[in-house]
Amino acid sequence: MKFIITFTQNPSPQKVSSIDEQQQSKSTKDCANSLALTQTCTKTPPSLANALVHYATTNITPQQTLNEISISLRILEKKSPCNFLVFGLGHDSLMWTSLNHGGRTVFLEEDKTWIAQIKEIIPTLECYHVEYNTILTEADKLYDIGTSKEDCKSVTDPRFSSCPLALKENIPSEVYDVEWDLIMIDAPTGYHDKAPGRMRAIYTAGLMARNRENGETDVFVHDVDRVVEDRFSKGFLCEGYLVEQEGRLRHFNVPSHRTRPGRPYCP
Repeated sequence: MKFIITFTQNPSPQKVSSIDEQQQSKSTKDCANSLALTQTCTKTPPSLANALVHYATTNITPQQTLNEISISLRILEKKSPCNFLVFGLGHDSLMWTSLNHGGRTVFLEEDKTWIAQIKEIIPTLECYHVEYNTILTEADKLYDIGTSKEDCKSVTDPRFSSCPLALKENIPSEVYDVEWDLIMIDAPTGYHDKAPGRMRAIYTAGLMARNRENGETDVFVHDVDRVVEDRFSKGFLCEGYLVEQEGRLRHFNVPSHRTRPGRPYCP
């Protein structure tokens, strides 16, 4: 019996390597050409990088819901980089700063101890301590003054307003030297009778918006399920300027009143 053994010759390793290299080179060139058309190589902005690391390593989430945050996010996508003033310092502060990358985001906070705690974790935040000198039980009296006193309906720099609701003491002057494109009111504390409440914050935000040189300011008020936030936002930011509400967040768009003298306080 005879056996016929057939040997099949494989390509030389050198030749295989050469073919692979050619294919890999072609693939790399194609990929490079594709990337050149669709991507640019840029660094992650520091504020965004810090936010990613911060929220990836903590189980503490922002105070607002996803749907509520999405309302402000939509406006920031249109306006940023811009000037963004936030009443309140919290677990969402780094998020707001990051979403306004390249702009200026300033936080006003009533609690010095809380400022120190947050700044220890996120030292890059720009934050100032503010005293409100009110208590929640004064809300009805302040509302009556604000809606009846003519000085409270005058459009002026809050520093020079004679309205008791204007927030002017114990606040840096530079806060009033800036025209704010967005204002978020999520402070001061307003859930118990001895808390300062948000009466002055809401009124002052409306005054700053009306007193800008031109344009308009998007003002957001959180916790409108509470009496003060509900009543004061409708009364001093005006239902006629209300754009939308999502959950406990209201969005107002308040125009400059300096560009049209004689414009009524509320439309």
